[in-house]
Amino acid sequence: MKAILFFFISIHFLTAQDLKLTDIQGRWYVIQSNFPMWLSGKKTNPTFNYTIMERKGDTVLLDEVKYLKKGKNKTIVGYDKTLDDSNTRFIWRGKGLLFIAKSKWEIIYISDNHRWAIIHFKKTLFTPEGYDVISRNKAMDYVLGLDEEEVRRFKY
Repeated sequence: MKAILFFFISIHFLTAQDLKLTDIQGRWYVIQSNFPMWLSGKKTNPTFNYTIMERKGDTVLLDEVKYLKKGKNKTIVGYDKTLDDSNTRFIWRGKGLLFIAKSKWEIIYISDNHRWAIIHFKKTLFTPEGYDVISRNKAMDYVLGLDEEEVRRFKY
């Protein structure tokens, strides 16, 4: 995993093009991550699920992080508000009891067909800085054209 994350981190200078929120909405599978919550093995199969909505006069993304914990479905819900006109930088704020939590994140790369992306999230009081590789598909081999054995080497 370190090799693939190093590769992706090394292309940090690439910027995602201007996006429409419709390019981002929908389900994304977390394929690679250095986020401790996904690496511990206690929480598995994470997906990011984005829905465009109006909130307090702003167009935002309803952000539902879904995962399995001990075989049960769990969800963390919040809202992503854009920080720029390119729709690549966001601030997440939790919903309900998580309303005090916030986190800045950005899309640092997205494929031309919007099928996979690399996101960077900043350090907060509760979480370290890190990166996620996300995909519209459960497996990156389909998206990148890699063979199955090569992909298996990098799965977390």
